[in-house]
Amino acid sequence: MYHDRKLVSSYCILFLTITTAMSALAQKAPDDPPALTPPMGWNSYDGYGVTINEADFKANADWFATHLQPFGWQYVVIDAEWYVTDPVPEGNSKTFHFVMDSFGRYLPALNRFPSAASDAGFKPLADYVHSLGLKLGIHILRGIPKQAVERNLAIAGSQYHAAEAADTSDTCPWNYDNYGVATSKPAGQAYYDSIAQLYANWGVDLVKADCISSHPYKGEEIRLLSTALRKTGRPIVLSLSPGPSPVEKAEELRQYAQMWRISDDIWDVWHSDSPYPQGVGDQFANAAKWAQFSEAGHWPDADMLPIGRLGPAPGWGKPRDTRLTHDEQRTLLTLWSMFRSPLMIGGELPAADDWTISLLTNPEVIAVDQQSTNSHPVISTDRTVVWLSQPSAGSGYYLAAFNISDHAQKVHYQWKELGLTSAEYKARDLWQRKDMGTAKEIDLLVPSHGCALYRLALP
Repeated sequence: MYHDRKLVSSYCILFLTITTAMSALAQKAPDDPPALTPPMGWNSYDGYGVTINEADFKANADWFATHLQPFGWQYVVIDAEWYVTDPVPEGNSKTFHFVMDSFGRYLPALNRFPSAASDAGFKPLADYVHSLGLKLGIHILRGIPKQAVERNLAIAGSQYHAAEAADTSDTCPWNYDNYGVATSKPAGQAYYDSIAQLYANWGVDLVKADCISSHPYKGEEIRLLSTALRKTGRPIVLSLSPGPSPVEKAEELRQYAQMWRISDDIWDVWHSDSPYPQGVGDQFANAAKWAQFSEAGHWPDADMLPIGRLGPAPGWGKPRDTRLTHDEQRTLLTLWSMFRSPLMIGGELPAADDWTISLLTNPEVIAVDQQSTNSHPVISTDRTVVWLSQPSAGSGYYLAAFNISDHAQKVHYQWKELGLTSAEYKARDLWQRKDMGTAKEIDLLVPSHGCALYRLALP
């Protein structure tokens, strides 16, 4: 067959150019740190507990891609026990039946995730999520499956076996699936390496590790898991649960993780006297304590957003519409955004009403979470709280005023009382998306559990 040598040469040059560019991108990817801004996404737990299946997950991902992705939302996360064939919403049963491979690594339950057949794992579902322009996250429990240890299965890619990797004296206080990992033995690192590589092969973009950052805090297991994820060469966000993470471990957490919880689970209540669940109003003190530790790539996490429809099988309580009032929901989004928390929606997305959609798609509020710096409270009383931050680009300030009391409150401060130096500022109401004119002070009547959010600029 005849070939034009010039044409062949041109094709070869083009091929080499593309190959070189792809190689450069592949080499660069591991060095490109994930979560440079707080991750924004959806997690299945508030709506489905541990019962999510492939059809429901895809329905939520499709809705997410249509309604939320244009506003910067990225992650869709499958929460706990996706490897259980007979789940119940609250999870953590002693009688569950699991699916795992011959190397002691959990696999998706085929009766719930049929695309995982033929040892495909979550790769087909990750491909589907990526085709929507989104990123896939999965939940795991720290440690190694008890059944893998009892059978002493080989650890993939190593000379070790499960019994060598396990600390059988250590189990999660509320979950019975796993033993802890023996952090002083190379077999422990080998097991974490094996699951991290499996998740990278599937195309996972976020791993939410549970029973690791509080009751009990497991710093050495955090280090092993973080090391394993980095070895894969894939930029995978590591999210740590539950809370409260110990603030004295802040630097260690920033070294190894991109997200870590600052409280136990937040549900649709304003205040709780018990450790679980916690309420929106309980998060002010935690956020104030942790605000100084936020930085690009490392984010204290105020937990999920229990708004919209909490059903059909929530991880706590009966199926319901959120019990938070509209004012409380707006306070939730405002505090989380001023604090620069990751934003992870709970609930059943296709059932979201117009109010819920409006909360999640206000670009000016999202910008506070994604594009601000130096966030901190400047006033904190038993009735009112005021936070300030600054836009990452441009001048001025963001100001949030909260009424944490049970009755309407007057919020009245001179700018100098808030540490601001100008006598006047132009104010823009970010929730109303309306310019409010020039003011010499903040003077508001804020409803119970309500808030106001402004951008301040020099006149």
